[in-house]
Amino acid sequence: MNRVLRRAAPVALAATAALFLAGCAGSPEPEPTETPDATAECMEVSSGELSDGVTVEGAFAEAPTATFTTPLEAESLERSVAIEGDGDETAPGDPINAVISAFSGTTGERVFSQPTTITVGDSKLFDAFLSGIDCVPVGSRTVTVAPASTLYGDEGNESIGIAGGETIVIVVDVVEVQEPLKPGEWTENPPEVKFGAEGEAPTVTLPDSAPPTALLLKVLEEGDGDTVGTGDNVTVQYQGTSWETGEIFDQSYGGEPATFPTDGVIQGFGAALVGQKVGTKLIVTIPPEYGYGTDAAAHELGAQTLVFLVEIEGTAPAE
Repeated sequence: MNRVLRRAAPVALAATAALFLAGCAGSPEPEPTETPDATAECMEVSSGELSDGVTVEGAFAEAPTATFTTPLEAESLERSVAIEGDGDETAPGDPINAVISAFSGTTGERVFSQPTTITVGDSKLFDAFLSGIDCVPVGSRTVTVAPASTLYGDEGNESIGIAGGETIVIVVDVVEVQEPLKPGEWTENPPEVKFGAEGEAPTVTLPDSAPPTALLLKVLEEGDGDTVGTGDNVTVQYQGTSWETGEIFDQSYGGEPATFPTDGVIQGFGAALVGQKVGTKLIVTIPPEYGYGTDAAAHELGAQTLVFLVEIEGTAPAE
């Protein structure tokens, strides 16, 4: 199991829920807010000596390296633009597909790098992450230096190795404004699925073939309950298997089902659930670009095709 995660959530929930949301790791819980106001002004965050002093190397939209003098200790949020894109400027409410990488200000080591989707102006998220996508042209690479007070505070985030009071360097590649992603129908060589007795984990047997290169879904049993909407809090039983290794990397079977928002997961996982009905059983194959990216060194599931078996047990609109 991926130890970056809280146990109650599937591996697909890691990025937004455990890392980007304010209110985690001891930070204050934000008040509920409406959809970001499209007329809102840009964040007031400027470049500074610390953010300008970070050198970032590596291909765009892949896990980069960052070089800076350690230990780095910041008193306020700073953001510099390392690469200025040539696309339209991001605006509040835009869902942005980005690659977000974070580095320890103490050691300089990368603590995570992951593709994800976050919304410009979403006040449920830390400003330290939002600043990287705020009012910049699509195609930009930004560098944010974030003091502990703007992230995990004095408690830190033990799950990813961030100590209390530690400054973090965040590199964001602003890849694109997200278009709705819809899985294709998985008709050729889908896995064989056998469900066991109640309380037993099902068995997924992958075909002896190369993994699909597209996001594909097969409905094993269609439910007749409420339809899952974008952003809904969905309750599921799940099992995740790596196509490359054939091993189960995480599952809820044998324990309590998991509940999470559809827009708080990797892109391919959320897309597989939206539009499905409660009671549905499905299996989805997620290529790396819709999972944890194409860089094997950036994440333990990087460059791997993920297969999720999912049983949808409930859905409710986000509060």
